[in-house]
Amino acid sequence: MTATKGEFFNPAKLSSRDKAEATDHTARAIIAAEASARDKKTEKLRALRLQQAAEEAEASPPPAKKRRSTEKVAKRRS
Repeated sequence: MTATKGEFFNPAKLSSRDKAEATDHTARAIIAAEASARDKKTEKLRALRLQQAAEEAEASPPPAKKRRSTEKVAKRRS
């Protein structure tokens, strides 16, 4: 069985409308895939951020009250 030109090349020309539809379909598929990947990444990062915030809230004790320094009190009395 020998390969012929007709097996590899489409002898019928596509209309410009068919070409435009194929291009549109391909472009929309790429855009949808990128949007899906972006949404997936956003959800992953949001979950990590919330997890990190929860861990920080558990780990960090409430801030201690600041005491007045004795130098300021001594200067007022002098």
